Amino acid sequence: MHFLLDSFLSAILMLWSLDPELYFIIYVSLKISLTSTVLSSLIGVPLGFVISLRQFHGKTALITVLNSLMALPTVVVGLTVYAFISRKGLLGMLDLLYTQTAMVIGQVILILPIITSLTIAAVRRVDDQFRKTALTLGAGPVDAAMVIFREARHGVMAAVIAGFGRVIAEIGVSMMLGGNAKWYTRTMTTAMALEYDKGEFVMAVALGIVLLALSLGINMIFHRVQRRLAK
Repeated sequence: MHFLLDSFLSAILMLWSLDPELYFIIYVSLKISLTSTVLSSLIGVPLGFVISLRQFHGKTALITVLNSLMALPTVVVGLTVYAFISRKGLLGMLDLLYTQTAMVIGQVILILPIITSLTIAAVRRVDDQFRKTALTLGAGPVDAAMVIFREARHGVMAAVIAGFGRVIAEIGVSMMLGGNAKWYTRTMTTAMALEYDKGEFVMAVALGIVLLALSLGINMIFHRVQRRLAK
């Protein structure tokens, strides 16, 4: 009990002292996770709208696949991307392995199905009468889609938040594609794993506090969005 308390107090002091290495790790985590979330949203949100509003052969199967990929293990994504960007891989000449770019690529692949599937669900909850009314009043397909987007915006926001929450706490992709390099690709989760292996818990606890605070903040935002959806 004393050991846990000492570690916690030391972690608070480390956070308070603005330890450079600690805050650089937090910066790298936020930078990579936010970049991945933005890129995934730019692809996944429009894709979700197109899949929801268009009728085409195989639509149900595609949605089923996307829903299944929401639970895709991070190590599977890491291994797949590694096979492509390693020196012997198809994209080995780009020298992406153990870089932040590689981590972003892996995280985009990881959360793209999540954002797309949740966007589809958000659009499906919008009454189709909104689109039909807009078209009746002379709106074009783009204008009608914007009407639906305004009605589904809270659900889309929840999809983006869920994607960010997934990547900020993942470890498999970051470890396999980033290599946990100090002052470059070390994130909060990979640093926590390293510090645990070394038997040095102060930084791990400090990073855990930050990660829990971020998770709590994300969940609070997510639940607020859900409450607004329920009204």
